[in-house]
Amino acid sequence: MNLQKPILNYVNNTWHESVAADLLDVTNPATGEILTQVPLSPGDEVHQAATAAASALDEWRRTPPVERVQYLFKLKNLLEENIDDIAQTITMECGKTLAEAKGEMRRAIENVEVACGIPTLMQGTNLEDIATGIDEFMIRQPVGVCAVIAPFNFPGMITFWFLPYAIACGNTYIVKPSEKVPLTMQKIFQLLEQTGLPQGVVNLVNGGQKTVDAILEHPEIRAISFVGSTATAKAIYAKAAANGKRVQCQGGAKNPLIVLPDADPQFTANATADSAFGCAGQRCLAASLAFAVGGARNWFPKAISDIATDRVVGNGLEEDVQMGPVITDESRKRIEGIIQTGIDAGARVLVDGRYPNISGYENGNFIRPTVLSNIDPQGEIAKTEIFGPVLGLIHVETIDDAISLINSGSYGNMACLFTSSGASARKFRYEAQIGNIGINIGVAAPMAFFPFSGWKDSFFGDLHGQSWDAVDFFTQKKVVVERWN
Repeated sequence: MNLQKPILNYVNNTWHESVAADLLDVTNPATGEILTQVPLSPGDEVHQAATAAASALDEWRRTPPVERVQYLFKLKNLLEENIDDIAQTITMECGKTLAEAKGEMRRAIENVEVACGIPTLMQGTNLEDIATGIDEFMIRQPVGVCAVIAPFNFPGMITFWFLPYAIACGNTYIVKPSEKVPLTMQKIFQLLEQTGLPQGVVNLVNGGQKTVDAILEHPEIRAISFVGSTATAKAIYAKAAANGKRVQCQGGAKNPLIVLPDADPQFTANATADSAFGCAGQRCLAASLAFAVGGARNWFPKAISDIATDRVVGNGLEEDVQMGPVITDESRKRIEGIIQTGIDAGARVLVDGRYPNISGYENGNFIRPTVLSNIDPQGEIAKTEIFGPVLGLIHVETIDDAISLINSGSYGNMACLFTSSGASARKFRYEAQIGNIGINIGVAAPMAFFPFSGWKDSFFGDLHGQSWDAVDFFTQKKVVVERWN
């Protein structure tokens, strides 16, 4: 596979080598191999991108929406044609399996498809004769220059929660990918270049903390989208707002599942395993806690433990591998430390995934699926976002007990219920203080035509990514009151 060296920025439709003095190694988490180095671009290069985007804004916003979306139709086809190549890049730099990487890009493409409907989605409203001879109407106009600060765990998909809607609505855009996984956006911007988008409409700046600070502080950048940990989301939300920007920040999660005694055992265990251990647990919708209600404790712990034990772990590029490594060696050690913290607090180890021997990949950042029972609902392991393939089990007597514990938590990203009772399902979705709800679903990921919700410490802002929330975020409403004598 041909990897681009060095990693380049893309500004005003031109590829540039950064002048950054500081470079970070980009490592294959399965092999430990250094793939390339990413520049930590200085603020001056953010300024160049913001200036290019601002210069392109007036002409781009005057381009009719039906013409703007033609570039997205081209992009959709290019992504379809190159999905296997992009997926391979995601696996090499992020670690997930090829199937997971391809599924990620399928969701990215879905967002492009939805954004192609902007001529309808962006329409305003009107009312004649609010008073005699006076009409009033509301129109939507672009916000201006917008930017995304993207995370490592979905190098291709998450940018597409935002970018297609932003440019379809007439904004210009800057992408700052995670410095841990810059290669995927190199590929995607090569495809964006092939669409023929006008100069400055989309721009790419690689970097780290100083690059982020420059984005948050730049006066030309009017709106910020972010996905990452809650601590970082809070900091970015505060700084962006202090600089007068519109901002949406997706934070961390501690996603619980409730298993009722009437749930289908094998289906529930399989869905739970896919949720907890898929993408090595490194997704904001990964199940982290499971509440076995009443008699479910008699079968669920063994069922999930058997699947966790049998999960095939290895290099995601290899056929039949079901779970890859975590992103860095530091992440692996952090996860192992959290597991030990739980054990020290009294948790019982049903499946211990620490210190595995993955033949041929001794330098990889591997940890196998881990299942802990007897978790203290008020303990650290029940409250901390692990972001790894670790599932904690808690036994409660009733669904009310489970909902009460869920609602007492600080996060509100996703919660799922497994049951054969419609009444229980309605009670759960009605009472759970969570933004994304799953009923007999292990990963309640909204389709692109619904917003990606999230409550409490899992989201900071008013409008989420995807769908009509994205259209609202990337447009300003203008109300016109009009009379002609």
